[in-house]
Amino acid sequence: MLEVPLLKVAMAFLLSYPMLRTISLHLHSAVTGSYLSGTHSVAFVNCPNEQIARDIARTILDKKLATCVNILPRASSLYFWKGEIEETTEILLLVKTKTSKIHELSNYIRSVHPFEIPELFSLPIDQGNPAYLKWIEEGVAED
Repeated sequence: MLEVPLLKVAMAFLLSYPMLRTISLHLHSAVTGSYLSGTHSVAFVNCPNEQIARDIARTILDKKLATCVNILPRASSLYFWKGEIEETTEILLLVKTKTSKIHELSNYIRSVHPFEIPELFSLPIDQGNPAYLKWIEEGVAED
């Protein structure tokens, strides 16, 4: 069995390379038997209407970029755009996925979204129901 300091050095090395991040996360979970914070994320995406939101959500699921997408209707948004304050109603998507899929998800959203600069950001999941987190893991395509 690896000594703890050696394990920490190995993890730091593996986490420094994005392609090896997923492997290192699985290794850490296997060795410690615990959930590593940040393995999964929730992405937030705004959409101009419900039909576009549903179309984007279905394709995200079809592409296995996420396991679940919640569609939250009628968010009032106020924001600066081209020097003016704008006010509109938008639809918010909450996308549950692996953190390793955020870049691919972002590329897809930017390629299909009608907004010039679509809102897309993600937050890592710190902790949660282990069965739910496993369900997210199983529903997203392998890296």
